[in-house]
Amino acid sequence: MSGIQSLLAIGAVWLFALVTINFNTTVVHNISIEVENKVYFTAFSLADDMIEEIKQKAFDEWTADGKLKVVALSSLADPNLLKAESGEVWPDFNDIDDYNNYPKTINELPYVEDFKIFTKVRYANPGDFNDTTYTQRSFYKRVDVTVTSKYLQTPVRLNFIFSLHSKLKEE
Repeated sequence: MSGIQSLLAIGAVWLFALVTINFNTTVVHNISIEVENKVYFTAFSLADDMIEEIKQKAFDEWTADGKLKVVALSSLADPNLLKAESGEVWPDFNDIDDYNNYPKTINELPYVEDFKIFTKVRYANPGDFNDTTYTQRSFYKRVDVTVTSKYLQTPVRLNFIFSLHSKLKEE
């Protein structure tokens, strides 16, 4: 082999090495993005599952008996006492505010562990559902669900506004 052919062969090997390293970096990056997407999708699903579970509950302890009634704003739970009533534990919660400050840890998933779900319940401002400082009773409750994990760079947060529809009292 002449000197020029040797130089071309070395250049080709060097170029092949650069392409291979670039390809490997791209594949590893794509795999890490795929795993991260699975983790975020799972976290979103867990938050959504919690909201769907809460949707099955009564608006307030006052309405938990399932009977139709006219509900006065003053009869709803005190904004400072939104929590599970004495003796109520999950999964036997019967109204939305039982979930206030409720923590839940998910460990049984096959590919990711230690998802932590935290639920916050508060009355919602009828004029501005994004107002998180509202401290009065209303016919709306805001539920904020936050999911964290050591595998998430940013927590997943979902919220939902529940409303109490005033109904005629059953005779």
